[in-house]
Amino acid sequence: MDAARARKVADRISEIVAEMLERRIKDPRLGFVTVTEARLTNDLREATVYYTVLGTDAERADTAMALASATGIIRSEVGRELGLRHTPSLAFVADALPDTAQRIEELVSQARDADAELARSREGAVPAGDPDPYRKPAEAEDEADDEDDDEDDLDG
Repeated sequence: MDAARARKVADRISEIVAEMLERRIKDPRLGFVTVTEARLTNDLREATVYYTVLGTDAERADTAMALASATGIIRSEVGRELGLRHTPSLAFVADALPDTAQRIEELVSQARDADAELARSREGAVPAGDPDPYRKPAEAEDEADDEDDDEDDLDG
C-alpha cells in the first residue's frame, strides 16, 4: 500500500476515535483523554492510537483499562466509518510526549540557571596577563625608532 494513503487513513482513525471517546463511550473510568496521533501499518492491518490523559497516575491507569475494554466497540465503529475491506486492529498506547517535553523543559531551565551563574561569576573578572602580549608598548617602539635613526646618521 501507499504510505500516503496509510497516513490519510490513520488521520481519519484518530478523528473517529476522538469523536467516539468524546460522545459515545460513557465509561466512568475514562478520564480527560486527548488522542494525539494514530499510526497505521502500510498494509492497513494494525493501527496504534496514541493518547494523553490529564490527571494522576491512578487516573491514567483507569483510562488505560477503560480504553482496553472499549477497544471492540471503537474498532467496529472505525470499520463502519472507514468502509475498508478489513478493519484494522487497534492498540492504545499512552503517549510519552508530554513527559518528555516536561523533562526537556527542566533541562533547559537548569542550563539557563547554570549560564546565569557563570555570567555572574564573570562580572568584573579581568584576564590574567597582558591584554596583548605580542604588542610592544608605544614608548618602547619610539625608543627603537630613535636607535634606528642614530645608526642611519652614522652611516651617512
